[in-house]
Amino acid sequence: MIRINELKLPLNHSDDDLPAAICQRLKIKAEQLQSFTVFRRGYDARKKSDIQLIYTLDVDTGMDDALLKAHANDPQIRLTPDTSYKYVAKAPTDLTERPIVIGLGPCGLFAGLILAQMGFKPIILERGKAVRERTKDTFGFWRKKPLNTESNVQFGEGGAGTFSDGKLYSQIKDPKHYGRKVLTEFVAAGAPEEIMYVSKPHIGTFKLVTMVEQMRAQILELGGEIRFSARVDDILRDGDQLTGVKLADGSELHSRFVVLAVGHSARDTFEMLYQRGVYMEAKPFSIGFRIEHRQSMIDSCRFGSNAGNPILGAADYKLVHHCKNGRTVYSFCMCPGGTVVAATSEEGRVVTNGMSQYSRNERNANSAIVVGIDPERDYPGHPLAGIELQRQLESAAFVLGGSNYDAPAQRVADFLAGRPSTELGDVQPSYTPGVKLTDLSGVLPDFAIAAIREAIPEFDKQIRGFAREDGLLTGVETRTSSPVCIKRGADCQSINTKGLYPAGEGAGYAGGIWSAAIDGIKVAEALALQMLAAHQPA
Repeated sequence: MIRINELKLPLNHSDDDLPAAICQRLKIKAEQLQSFTVFRRGYDARKKSDIQLIYTLDVDTGMDDALLKAHANDPQIRLTPDTSYKYVAKAPTDLTERPIVIGLGPCGLFAGLILAQMGFKPIILERGKAVRERTKDTFGFWRKKPLNTESNVQFGEGGAGTFSDGKLYSQIKDPKHYGRKVLTEFVAAGAPEEIMYVSKPHIGTFKLVTMVEQMRAQILELGGEIRFSARVDDILRDGDQLTGVKLADGSELHSRFVVLAVGHSARDTFEMLYQRGVYMEAKPFSIGFRIEHRQSMIDSCRFGSNAGNPILGAADYKLVHHCKNGRTVYSFCMCPGGTVVAATSEEGRVVTNGMSQYSRNERNANSAIVVGIDPERDYPGHPLAGIELQRQLESAAFVLGGSNYDAPAQRVADFLAGRPSTELGDVQPSYTPGVKLTDLSGVLPDFAIAAIREAIPEFDKQIRGFAREDGLLTGVETRTSSPVCIKRGADCQSINTKGLYPAGEGAGYAGGIWSAAIDGIKVAEALALQMLAAHQPA
């Protein structure tokens, strides 16, 4: 088939316009167009009065060679690449050793799934609960019930991405098309088919819950094993060779092949690994607040009179500002039509995150407005110093919010003016359990407060109303990414602990559902090849 990139049509084009545009682009007659599929559809909204849809299309005409030759000088017309997934290994029938996967977030889920599909029958250990039980615990905490430190936004089947917008896109390079495998498996598990072609696919929390259950069922059907409430408290090793893990209940599992996919909030696990000599380094992350506006304002600003068009949906944004003090402030994890959620996993701390359902029809838009920080500049010395900084900021937010898991909040106008807030404006907070109006300037380092105060008016130049007085800031956002990187080599193994495969966001190799899932596939393949190389036939 022939792939056409960058084919543009008006937002409200008719069904007949697309095949006509294909024929015009390829310079063929209508009867020569046998079929076509939409590989990707995005939009260009830079001119609000003339929003354009941008298509990538795979076209069947039965004359690929002639068309490729005729359009040899057009870089947007090429042979359709093969994006189908190809397994790199198949487990021997006499294989007795089983790989272990620690963590059942997106990375662990796909590592386990790929290993199961290749016949390796993985044992997956998840410290939290199954996704529906976990959802009850999480929503219970939001309704002022006690925090379960092992079952919450961060821990449990599905990982932190379950309580998010469910975004399935990233800027990572994906030459082997692993991302296509991720989307295919998600659709097979019940995701909307549109995620295969829209430019910024998302799923939302409620749909993710059902999908995770379906994927779990497939792993079990293929001979895998999943254990919930099975926290790994120690690793077993013989010299530099990993030999297994020890669980919180004292039991041991033995394997020389272990995927570490624990997510960015498994602080106790990072501490244990450091004590056991696994090499890791501090890495940059970001800190800041969640900001909320009326979604209708964002829609109007981005889409003008086309706001509300079902193809466009709820508008998002992406903002960056380089500050005078050398810091960079940027928007992160923007959740159109969503809510700000309580995301702590430790008692006595407040952490915010954002979440949307598939419909994205809540009243507010929210995103994190965060400042990049660097270990060499801001928390030098110890590989785990970033975790300590996170904890300090989260504890300060807990106290400022009233020491009851309410979050400290401040109107944008008051934050910019340096005065405490005493009343809400038009934007009502979506965070539960609740918020306490205060002055946020003391909850982050001075450089971060100064940078965010400088950035918000600059962002207003791109999104009119971003700095409006009724916007609401809620703190703190600290878990944008892992504060550590567990270094691995080209074979995906820890550089000093053979058999340990650090993977996903917690190990420092991903940033979101899609990239974490892709890394899970990559690491599963590397592990499978190593298992085959080490296998001694009976």
